[in-house]
Amino acid sequence: MDKQLRIDAAELAEEQETPVVLRKATWKDFIQLAKPGILFSNIITAFGAYWVAWGNSGKDFDFLLLLYAMLGTVLVMASGCVLNNYLDRDLDTKMSRTSKRALPTGILDPKVVFWYGITLGAAGLSVLCLLVNPLSALLGVVGLLVYVLIYTAWLKRTSTLSTTIGAISGAMPPVIGYCAVTGQLDIGAWILFGILFLWQPPHFWALGIRRKEEYRAAGFPLLPVVHGNELTKMHMLRFLVMLVPVSLLLYAYGYVGEIYLVAAIALGLAWTLIGLAGFRTKDDDNWAKRMFVFSINYLPLLFIVMIIDTIRM
Repeated sequence: MDKQLRIDAAELAEEQETPVVLRKATWKDFIQLAKPGILFSNIITAFGAYWVAWGNSGKDFDFLLLLYAMLGTVLVMASGCVLNNYLDRDLDTKMSRTSKRALPTGILDPKVVFWYGITLGAAGLSVLCLLVNPLSALLGVVGLLVYVLIYTAWLKRTSTLSTTIGAISGAMPPVIGYCAVTGQLDIGAWILFGILFLWQPPHFWALGIRRKEEYRAAGFPLLPVVHGNELTKMHMLRFLVMLVPVSLLLYAYGYVGEIYLVAAIALGLAWTLIGLAGFRTKDDDNWAKRMFVFSINYLPLLFIVMIIDTIRM
């Protein structure tokens, strides 16, 4: 028995002395830091908003303006995502979903990641300010500061309000795209802001329910962690009930036509019905997965229809 213990102790000591060999960082690691999935879904909203604004402006189509607006928006969003990863690197080690990323594993140097994020932000804001308009740049600044400082550095670690307040930054891409054409915050800009703002909490809380124990272990006071699934479902439903009429305001104010109207009603009611089903389900994880998957599809579908309907008009 003692001999076996000595052998086990020797093997353990040998394992502990074995150096961890990290691979070298690649360009793919830097791309993943910017969260390309988030960039893709948000740039669709920025493009759709730009298209709606142009379709209702009576102006000639300006391809270069569109290109600069999308480039600047992507760079600013990428900056926010990179700096989010930089600030969350310690907590990411505690979650299985994020623990193997290049930053928490030590493959990427935090200082390099920090300056990478700063450079992206400076480049994006410069493009928006110099090649689009100052208002779009100001909106980019607001979105970046809310996401990095207020959401990531402060509320995400201290309050259940983090998701709701953080939704302000997530609602900026379509507003930037819209204001790139109009140069002003009119009712169309505020409607687009409202759609994205109301979409985000149900989307993120669905993920939060599925990953509740991971967020608990990492120390994030997410709504499902602090107050449980049932109260979270109630809050999700409140946002969905508000989202449906707000999304219809684009039609009410004449920005889009009947195709969008029908699609917005169908998508909104379908998501709301899935939300209501959460109060009857016995499998919260499976229900939250359905909610999350539908939310991912809801946004691009709504904005694609928005673009199609604007073209038709």
